[in-house]
Amino acid sequence: MEHRKEPFAITLDSPKATMALGAALARAMGPGDVLALSGDLGAGKTTLAQGFFAELGHPGEVISPTFALMAEYPGERPGLHVDAYRLTCADDAVELGLDEYIDAGWMLVVEWAEIIRDALPDDIVRVTLLHDGDARKAVLEGTGPRGRAIARTVAG
Repeated sequence: MEHRKEPFAITLDSPKATMALGAALARAMGPGDVLALSGDLGAGKTTLAQGFFAELGHPGEVISPTFALMAEYPGERPGLHVDAYRLTCADDAVELGLDEYIDAGWMLVVEWAEIIRDALPDDIVRVTLLHDGDARKAVLEGTGPRGRAIARTVAG
């Protein structure tokens, strides 16, 4: 049996496939885990987040919290949606209290995570979404043991 090596590349041929990837990540993640999303405008970060939070049981609309910076989705499996687009550096993110959410067992989905990379834990799951013709490509990579296990589980 061949073992796939990181980073894992997954082709996403529709918004539905992008949402399904978000749902798979939500199933694989647990309390305190962080999903860091990167990609150009229109690459599918918010669509992936919609699938993630729908899987956590959020029944309503999920939109990118670009101006509010964060949106809370409490529940049995609480999640926090962060949009770092308007932040300038990791210090800006520290003021949001992300560590407190992580310590309390919330799962975080961070769009534009590269902007606040230094404010995130060392062990996370990174997903980079790329335009690939009419489709998208998601590149999954864990930055530590837990993140690698999640990426490996989702990539199959």
